[in-house]
Formats: sequence, structure tokens, C-alpha cells
Amino acid sequence: MESLRARLTRVGQSYAPHDHRPLGGYLAAMGGFTALAAALAATAKITGKPAPERPSAADVVLLSLATHKLSRLIAKDSVTSPLRAPFMRYAEPAGAAELNEEVRDHDNTFKHGAGELISCPFCLAVWVATALTGGLVLAPRLTRLAAVALTATAVSDFLQLGYDAAKKAAEGD
Repeated sequence: MESLRARLTRVGQSYAPHDHRPLGGYLAAMGGFTALAAALAATAKITGKPAPERPSAADVVLLSLATHKLSRLIAKDSVTSPLRAPFMRYAEPAGAAELNEEVRDHDNTFKHGAGELISCPFCLAVWVATALTGGLVLAPRLTRLAAVALTATAVSDFLQLGYDAAKKAAEGD
């Protein structure tokens, strides 16, 4: 009988014959996300903390901005590069304290898939939004406080970039 790894390799080669797609790594990521969502749902059920009927618009905006910031912080920030180092290789600076990196291990589909996930703010946003939303149900005060700090940082980032652009415009650059 064909092993799961061999089958995934065969399916991956027929799926994308001219490009390496780490389908096994993607399956592992989907399994991890499913486990996260199930754990949050189970914890909410066990603790008796119901999901809100309808989240407030303020919470949606707060968590959206916090999700943006935390996703970029994990995926691109220079300071968080040690978290990505086992999966990524430094390529070049990307401006505003961010880095461009490349997936380190193309032969190991699980490490490759994890590298793509951990270095992509768009991919991470689903995980971060799910965790923050779960936090809003399980520990709303603490989650809102953390989200406020992340949101304030995101707004500050945009103000810093706007200030730099205005300064360069004033100097004629």
C-alpha cells in the first residue's frame, strides 16, 4: 500500500508538474487550524462562555486592525525573525523594519508549508483572527486590551509612514 507521503508527492507532482507545491505541509497547516478552531470551540463549550449573537462593530474594527498588525509582526518583522529562522532564509530588508525571506527547505513539504504560512501575513491573518475572536469569547477584557495595544501600534505605523512621506514631500525628494 502506498504511504501517505508517497501519495502526496505523486498528487503534488501531477497537480503542479512545473512547480513544487508542498501539499503535505498545507494539509498539516489545515489540520493545525482545524485543531485550533476545535480547541477554542470546545473550551467555550466547557466553560459555558457563549459566542455573541452578533459581534459589535467596534470589536470587528478593533480585531481587524489588531489582526493586521499581529500578522505582519509575526510574518515580516525583523525582531520576530528568530521564530521564522528554522523555516526561512533571510533575503533582504523590505523597509520599515520588515524583511523579505525565502523558504529554507524545499525537500521537506511540512517545513516548506510551515515556512510559507509563517512568512505570509495574509495566510497568518486567518489564524490570528480566529485566535483573537476565540479570545474575545473566552477572555474578552484581556483580548480587547491586547487588541488595543496592537491596534495602537498599527495606527502608529501608518502615522510614521505618513510623517516620513510628508517630510520627504516637504524637502522636495
